[in-house]
Amino acid sequence: MHLLPSTPWVNIVALLISLVVLTKSADLLVDGAVGVAKKLNVPKIIIGIVLVGFATTAPEFTVSVISAVRGFPEIALGNAIGSVIVDDTLALGLGIIVAPKAIKVDSRVLRTTGLFLVAIDVIAFLLALNGVISRFDGMILVALLVGYLIVVVTVEKKRKAAGATTLDDAVEIDEYIKPGPLQRQLLLFAIGVLGLILASDILVESAVNIAHFLAVPEGIIALTVIAIGTSIPEIATSITAFKKGHGDLSLGNIIGADILNVLWIIGASAIANPITVSDEMLYFAFPVMIGVVVLMLVLARVNFRLDRWKGFLLLSVYVAYLVVSITVFFT
Repeated sequence: MHLLPSTPWVNIVALLISLVVLTKSADLLVDGAVGVAKKLNVPKIIIGIVLVGFATTAPEFTVSVISAVRGFPEIALGNAIGSVIVDDTLALGLGIIVAPKAIKVDSRVLRTTGLFLVAIDVIAFLLALNGVISRFDGMILVALLVGYLIVVVTVEKKRKAAGATTLDDAVEIDEYIKPGPLQRQLLLFAIGVLGLILASDILVESAVNIAHFLAVPEGIIALTVIAIGTSIPEIATSITAFKKGHGDLSLGNIIGADILNVLWIIGASAIANPITVSDEMLYFAFPVMIGVVVLMLVLARVNFRLDRWKGFLLLSVYVAYLVVSITVFFT
């Protein structure tokens, strides 16, 4: 289905508008999903760890799945990989810089969730080595996510019962709850879902048209413009959290979003339609993603503090990545 003319400026405007609608729809989706869950008495730990995480990565999910279904695998994969890179450099870097003071890091997050993130990044890369992430590969990634969530929720329930601080405390769900009956919460959720689907469809088509106009692969648009646009919720949340002195919790949320990008978004996209992996994605984007994740975790491990110089370093890495990306995809 073609909704847009091939005129470059029309597609640029359509892409920008779709990003705005995508972000607003994601907000409505989060508000509605959390509101419905509260009305149905879903435990807060499930809402905090599972529901909010899935909802805040909804832009990446809808864009990637729709891209896969419509036959644009580089956008599906590039958006997921690019979002991890954006989260770990741009979102985290800006957050660290605006923080009023250096942020202490919970070593438990690095030892468990952080190591798991590195492991699944490597697994996803190995699955892509043959040039295709198949439906079966996608099922493997989604199965790993299900297992991870079961373990996390079980462990956090035990820690909460013992009176310890849990990952659930990283998400203050009250800010997502809007007043009104269940019907209103369901309406917010429905509008959010509809907005995400429509905006994602227009975003994908406009991105493809722009890529064709510039005579570059769709992947470069996905790794840069789309990845930044779909990561706006994480960027905004990170900056706000760091300003309030909750940077340690924001780091945990960013790592959680990265896990969802790899297991849920790449996995679901591959299940929807097997993803053909280009050499640029395989030998450039994947290694950069893994390298950025390792760098982020090493910086967090140094003195278990997020100092301002580390934020500037992460931002510098992102700028360098953009420059190299353009060189790789344009030559």
